[in-house]
Amino acid sequence: MVEPTEPPAEMSSISPFASDLLERAQRLGAATLHEAAGRIGALPSAIKPVDPRMRLAGPAFTVVVPAFDNLWIHRAIYQARPGDILIVGTSDGIEAGYWGDVMNAAAEQRGLGGLVIDGGVRDTAGLAEARFPVFSNGVCIRGTIKGFDVPARLQQPVAIGNVVINPGDLIVGDRDGVVVLPAARAAEAIAAGQRREEDEMVKIARIRAGERTLDLYGFGEDAR
Repeated sequence: MVEPTEPPAEMSSISPFASDLLERAQRLGAATLHEAAGRIGALPSAIKPVDPRMRLAGPAFTVVVPAFDNLWIHRAIYQARPGDILIVGTSDGIEAGYWGDVMNAAAEQRGLGGLVIDGGVRDTAGLAEARFPVFSNGVCIRGTIKGFDVPARLQQPVAIGNVVINPGDLIVGDRDGVVVLPAARAAEAIAAGQRREEDEMVKIARIRAGERTLDLYGFGEDAR
């Protein structure tokens, strides 16, 4: 288990990923990048955007909170850099509404890149209308507490499902779900995703011209 530490006192305001790389990642999408990276990094399928039009791409700023306690999420909003994606583990306390209109406004004002939380959110009518991307495990009205004696657990590895997310990993999300790409492999995965997309476009054109998927992929004859 990772020991609690104090939050970082100062962080660079510069994202580790170039803006054009983030734009390419967002355009390619979570499913393509998951496959292109070797089928890694897929977060649990229950984690979806509050509104299906929401998309995000940016470096992970990780947060771990005790179940049903959201104080350190408030604090993380002001520790994270513009463009960072808050990645929140809730210590298996999924059934609570950790995030709502007030925190959404604060994160948007700070210029953060989005939220991915292994727990519930509320005020979803307002969240859906806002521009800030929110991805959660569901909608829950159960309130949270503020544990003022809880030590900080910011910018440490956090596990969501069977994926361990490290600070700075590339997070990409859309209506299909969320993928986590290790920072050192992000550019490689995006380049592979581009090649995959181009190959799929060629295959789709051939299918529309009358070819069969069985032949394109070498799957053999139909079952008889």
